Amino acid sequence: MATNYLSLTNELIRELNEVPLTASSFTNAKGIQQHIKDAVNKAYLDIVLEEPKWPFLSVAISGVTNPMYGNVVVDAVVGQRWYLIKEDSSNITTDYGDVDWENFLLTTVGVAGETAPYVADNLRFTTIEEWKDYFRLQQNLDEADTANYGVPNRIIRSMDGRSFGLSPIPDKAYKIWFFAFVAPTELVEYSDNIIFPDVFKTVLLARARYYIHQFKENPQAASFALDDYKHGIKLMKLRLMSPAPDYFKDDRVRFV
Repeated sequence: MATNYLSLTNELIRELNEVPLTASSFTNAKGIQQHIKDAVNKAYLDIVLEEPKWPFLSVAISGVTNPMYGNVVVDAVVGQRWYLIKEDSSNITTDYGDVDWENFLLTTVGVAGETAPYVADNLRFTTIEEWKDYFRLQQNLDEADTANYGVPNRIIRSMDGRSFGLSPIPDKAYKIWFFAFVAPTELVEYSDNIIFPDVFKTVLLARARYYIHQFKENPQAASFALDDYKHGIKLMKLRLMSPAPDYFKDDRVRFV
């Protein structure tokens, strides 16, 4: 069962020998109870904002539709360069929290009317400055000349970060796959659950204790809590973010 906002808050309230909150009293908490609620929220946001690519922030499970392609797909059409990264987003507050710009893939697999042999290629990330210096002038002219459309081989990030561009301009329909991560939001309702595994709730509690002891002007206890948090966040990164291990094997035979 996922750990919720109320249970985390009450665990800290009991440590201070205060009266625990209930589902009905949670919204109208006062004094130290409200401060502990705030401390839990600050600690929670500290953790989820620590790494924009935490696996628990992934938009969806990767490879469900087409293995190893990504967790988000955008349909590219002939003659259109720019596309919103999140198609149904109205402004930056509803955009994805982060995107893996080094992992875009273009393919014709899944495009209506396409048959084998399919096209599939990685798109190289190109900064808007590099594209401006070496490609923009010619490709802007190409927009009026369909004969110069082509198979995109580069991905461009717009200046506001809300769109991606394809270079060259697509000559037909393609699927653009990539990995995206949601923007975390704060806890609000008593029943709101933390989005990371419960085993790491101790990291959140340590960070919350740091804020509580600061409020109570207990620097030594705050320092101990901060050390616990730093150790815990390292373990979270090790368990959830560490890359695949490098492997080296020496198959030479030693003769004595």
